[in-house]
Amino acid sequence: MARKLNKKQVDAELLHAIFVVEKEWKQIRELGSRSIERTLESRAAEKLAEAKYLYLLREARRRNVNALDI
Repeated sequence: MARKLNKKQVDAELLHAIFVVEKEWKQIRELGSRSIERTLESRAAEKLAEAKYLYLLREARRRNVNALDI
């Protein structure tokens, strides 16, 4: 029997994931801006982190999640 997930719990996990991925993306971006010559891998890592962050934001918007409500 599957466990029923509570919407508030899932929304809280989504918000936590957004904050974690945002911090990771900003760290990668900052490190890249400080480097003298950026490698292809560092650019790809930054684009991947940005894509994850934007996907999570779209998911939060679709679910009508607000950080102030939780």
